[in-house]
Amino acid sequence: MASIDRSIVNVSLPAIREDFKVGINEVEWVVTAYMLSFLLVLPLMNWLKSRIGYYRLTVICLSIFTAGSVCCSMAPDLFWLVLCRAIQAAAGGIITPMSMAILSETLPREEKGSAIAWWGIGNVTGLAIGPTLGGALGHYLGWPSVFYINLPLGLIALFLTIRYLAFMKHHPVSGSKFDFTGYFLFSSFILSVQLWVWTISKYSLGSIYPWIVMAAAALFLLAYIRSADKPDALLDLGVFRYALFNRSAIVIFIRSIALFGGMFYLPFLLQGELGYSQMQTGLMMLPNALMVLLTRPAAGRLADKGKIRDITMLGIGMVALSFVLFALIGENAAPWWIVTIMIFRGIGMGYLVAPVSASLLNAVRQEQTATATTMNSLILQLGGSLGVAMSGVFYHLLYDHYVLSLLPGETAEHYALKGSFLIAAALILVAWIPAWKLPRANPDLGGGGEKMAQ
Repeated sequence: MASIDRSIVNVSLPAIREDFKVGINEVEWVVTAYMLSFLLVLPLMNWLKSRIGYYRLTVICLSIFTAGSVCCSMAPDLFWLVLCRAIQAAAGGIITPMSMAILSETLPREEKGSAIAWWGIGNVTGLAIGPTLGGALGHYLGWPSVFYINLPLGLIALFLTIRYLAFMKHHPVSGSKFDFTGYFLFSSFILSVQLWVWTISKYSLGSIYPWIVMAAAALFLLAYIRSADKPDALLDLGVFRYALFNRSAIVIFIRSIALFGGMFYLPFLLQGELGYSQMQTGLMMLPNALMVLLTRPAAGRLADKGKIRDITMLGIGMVALSFVLFALIGENAAPWWIVTIMIFRGIGMGYLVAPVSASLLNAVRQEQTATATTMNSLILQLGGSLGVAMSGVFYHLLYDHYVLSLLPGETAEHYALKGSFLIAAALILVAWIPAWKLPRANPDLGGGGEKMAQ
């Protein structure tokens, strides 16, 4: 349910924009608010489960997520829709890592691998069916219906939790101290980064405002790093002492900025000058997600055979080329050609996602795995939030340029969308630099991490 909602709304953004009579830079907050809220609550999972236990936390989060979905469907304007999306994500940001933590802590060692593999398939399946399901619902029932799906799913999940996870009521809880200082500094850093990107869209780089916000973000980050050197720290920053972790994290961060930002505009391209419906857009985006699902097992096997670096770099190249091909799509492009690009991109994504994530988790000691998993999600969501916001900045700079060149509004918008794809392609190619330093195979850590970064 949480993974579906990360993708189901995208194909309905043009319809939401039209219904509420807002611009692209405003409707992007439907996506940004979800990712930002998700990011801010993610570090709270371990502390919350230690205070109230897995069972109660699961019931509370499922209830909030389901109620937030219903509120989204009834939102009278963009402000309330964005607010309800943030409420959704506040629960979704805990549900996602908590579900894996429950598997890890309750199942015997010999069953964890299979269980987490099924968990991953469920997660990817949600992302895969999201665009198509959203396109179908939006086409036949209107955009509010993309949130209706969570009502039956949420009620089923609550029933299954009460029926089968009641044994977790006896999970030990503690009165662990909350790191208020760390969370304040961390949240301030995240919000400052988002504010910095927003100020760039409103002011030129020659203005003093973006530089003030950038300085504030840097100060919050440095203050958080200094405050994290204590036993009850919100996050264990010791994972960044390992060079392999840092290289993998940089690849994931750059990948997220490019992918979330570039794909944000794809529905606008397909439903704009190309004239496809929400349903057709969803169907055209489905092969991309399905190919990610199908190629992930193969990518994992190739990584185990010593090809982590090779297939990661191949995935980066394929995804970058797919963005270039999207930029070259004209108004007379055949549907089969668009689907072919989606398939090609999906294969590249499958090669890019699994190996580098495995590399990141294998870079740390076993007792740091939970922290590494949380950091992986934080980096992914922060990169995605920045990607969508930065794409908005690039889009408007390009759009203003073409309007000043006396091009008609629709033509200027189309060219600006294509330029955004080219920027995403160039950005993701930068990930080749840290990817070149990845190992060919998973290191044999023998209970310890790779050599510390100097």
